[in-house]
Amino acid sequence: MYPYILYFSVLFYAFALVWGLGFAPADYVQGNSFRIIYLHVPASFLSQSLYIVMAIAAGIFLIWKVKLAAYMIKSIAPVGALVTFIALISGSIWGIPTWGTWWQWDARITSTLILFIMYLGLISLHSSFTNFEKADKFISVLVLIGFVNIPIIKKSVDWWSTLHQPASITLTNKPSIDPTMLYPLIFSMIGFSGIIVSLIILSSKVHIFKRESHKSWVKRNV
Repeated sequence: MYPYILYFSVLFYAFALVWGLGFAPADYVQGNSFRIIYLHVPASFLSQSLYIVMAIAAGIFLIWKVKLAAYMIKSIAPVGALVTFIALISGSIWGIPTWGTWWQWDARITSTLILFIMYLGLISLHSSFTNFEKADKFISVLVLIGFVNIPIIKKSVDWWSTLHQPASITLTNKPSIDPTMLYPLIFSMIGFSGIIVSLIILSSKVHIFKRESHKSWVKRNV
């Protein structure tokens, strides 16, 4: 299914970008600078969502010793770091015309920066182990400990006075964004998510072949 997911997602995201960048009206306050939401919002959403998936995988590995769950943590971490970096950079670019500065030690921004550092730390720590089994267990525990940062990121705009605006789309309230801007945003999130899923599939394939390189089934398929 990988090629279909990738090609469909690229086309879907391209369609959303053309719609959002070329046809959605300019915001009455932010002008055209708001259009970066079609990159920033999907990246920000996935930066947290991927960590949640890692935490679930960590729990599965620690409780049921499912080896593939540990492999998924290692496979997702670099992709999570990438999308978090995109979220930080795109947010900084958006901050220049909106806040007048490219960086603020805002609660949402700072907690997202901590998430990025956590991703990098997990990648680095796992690579420093020579015993992969011990590394899997240690990293799984760290992932679960680090999960406390996810609700902090999510609720930071509600708990503290921050420059960052509240979420425009929630499960409990009507979207505060106009439909002409909302629909391409939804499509961009679907398309971008599919592209990231494709990257995770590739990363997982590489990691599984690496970890299982001594097995006969790998030698037959490489």
